[in-house]
Amino acid sequence: MSDKRNAQVLRKIIGHLDHTLEYCEGRDFQDFVDNRMLQEACVFNVLQIGELARNGLDDAFSAAHPEIPWRQMYGLRNRIVHDYEGVRMRIVWEAITGDFKPLRDALSDILNRMN
Repeated sequence: MSDKRNAQVLRKIIGHLDHTLEYCEGRDFQDFVDNRMLQEACVFNVLQIGELARNGLDDAFSAAHPEIPWRQMYGLRNRIVHDYEGVRMRIVWEAITGDFKPLRDALSDILNRMN
């Protein structure tokens, strides 16, 4: 796979991160659990992020960036898709509010170095 394709995938992941962060800005966990549309919009983006992290990038690219939690990104996607023990919205919320901004920044740094 080319660097151009990997860059396109990174831009897509960053877009999904941005959308999710925008949707949740100024909200708290109770807002999240009380708003089914917000949950579904965020879960959709989490699914896309996980899928792109696992199947959108080539293995060499992912291996070259071990600082990015590729496996955990796909793992969260799997937990949601396969509904292991029910989707825990607290885990989704904590990923969004605790991990998405630093992840977005790290991916943006990689993308900037590619250009």
